[in-house]
Amino acid sequence: QVPLVESGGGSVQAGGSLRLSCATSGYTYINFCMAWFRQAPGKEREGVATIEHYGITTYADSVKGRFTISKDIDKNILYLQMNNLKPEDSAMYYCAAARGYLSCGGRDSYNSWGQGTQVTISS
Repeated sequence: QVPLVESGGGSVQAGGSLRLSCATSGYTYINFCMAWFRQAPGKEREGVATIEHYGITTYADSVKGRFTISKDIDKNILYLQMNNLKPEDSAMYYCAAARGYLSCGGRDSYNSWGQGTQVTISS
């Protein structure tokens, strides 16, 4: 069983919205620090948003005010609501979990990754 499975990516025009979902295998993932990362061609993978066990969230400066990370503990799903999308948001988006960590720390703490879902924004 694949522990993290992303969905919801697609192609939209600038200014549009998408909601990404990450289905997890259960409480051993969703109850710990979880995050969304993205990687555009030729660029390094970058953190987009994190959510800790107690719901504290952080965002990259580039997405603040436009993206919202949330989780549904009952459904074991992590979400990323993306509004007012820009062409520079185009990337492969990955869900990640830092199992064993209630708070979110460095990238080395993420020990489970999804396969990614592609987001393409046209101008």
